[in-house]
Amino acid sequence: MAIRVKRAYRYRFYPTDAQAAELSRTFGCVRKVYNMALAARTEAWARQERVNYNQSSAMLTAWKKTGELAFLNEVSSVPLQQALRHLQGAFTNFFSKRAKYPRFKSKRKSRASAEYTSSAFTFRDGRLKLAKMAGPLDIVWSRPLPEGSVPTTVTVSRDAAGRWFVSMLCDDPTVKPLAATDTAVGIDLGLDHLLALSTGEKIANPRHERRGRARLAKAQRNCARKEKGSANREKARRKVARIHARITDRRRDGLHKLTTRLVRENQTLVIEDLTVRNMVRNRKLARAISDAAWAEFRSLLEYKAAWYGRDVVVVDRFFPSSKLCSHCGALQDRMPLYVRTWTCDCGTVHDRDVNAAKNLLTAGLAVSVCGAGVRPQRRTPGGQSATKQKIPRREP
Repeated sequence: MAIRVKRAYRYRFYPTDAQAAELSRTFGCVRKVYNMALAARTEAWARQERVNYNQSSAMLTAWKKTGELAFLNEVSSVPLQQALRHLQGAFTNFFSKRAKYPRFKSKRKSRASAEYTSSAFTFRDGRLKLAKMAGPLDIVWSRPLPEGSVPTTVTVSRDAAGRWFVSMLCDDPTVKPLAATDTAVGIDLGLDHLLALSTGEKIANPRHERRGRARLAKAQRNCARKEKGSANREKARRKVARIHARITDRRRDGLHKLTTRLVRENQTLVIEDLTVRNMVRNRKLARAISDAAWAEFRSLLEYKAAWYGRDVVVVDRFFPSSKLCSHCGALQDRMPLYVRTWTCDCGTVHDRDVNAAKNLLTAGLAVSVCGAGVRPQRRTPGGQSATKQKIPRREP
């Protein structure tokens, strides 16, 4: 079945001084409009009134006519309208209980970005020109756009390290479902090894943050010694940000390669529904868990599986994958975290992580056969989830 995939292609570019000043001014105006609209909607909410996007847009028109906010007319109006649309989406998610109440954007902590729709940019012969700019952006084309595709949305951003990026959203006709296979794999996430597969393969944890920890600590100490607000302090902060960016880029690149390989080789992929948000509250393991990026791994795996016609089955987090013998089905009373190898009463010697991956695979296939949801709920109407049934003890 043909699917339509919207895909964003991200490139680095090097703006001129005039372009950098224009984009920085646009980022500030976008943040200002977003915060003012949020404040207006919050005040209206206190009066038990609700303000929608159309009313916010009318407020923006009125703000531009005032003397103190006349500078909003100096930048393209499209990113300002897009900021209001993003705020509307944030409130929609809040009222649907999918997110918390929207927060104000900070000048130093929030992402500096501006979104342009097709009416605010021109893309012709590989040259991108934004509204209010005299010339095109100097983009480093690290890979070509899909042949015949035209960007529908362009997002310009600047990270904490001072690098400029442009992201182009367009239809990608090259993304097609892969040929179906009969292979399935269970995936157990860990810290000693990033992944343990039901096939017995273990994938090492690269520990990108640990590898750059000494360099990062030195840069942070150097930054702390600088006087706040000084130019040297800003230089030192940029150096810290570059180290963080290097760690993030390495981690993301490794996860992309790993998830692409798993999706190409397997038809069904079974993972565990880990609550990473709660797990990082353990102060002894929070740093290692964050460095492993389990949540990002799952996100990449799910959207790539949807692209290429693969199935991702998420097993309930309470399924005892580590304590269950994959050979005889016996359930151990307890399994402390320090136990990496154990022997079942049936005589089978288990590697903790590989055994868990095998049990996840078995449970995931049972979920598919029983027709349970791929994201089992804590409370299932009419009975327990297929992966949350009590596991009977079997005599060896």
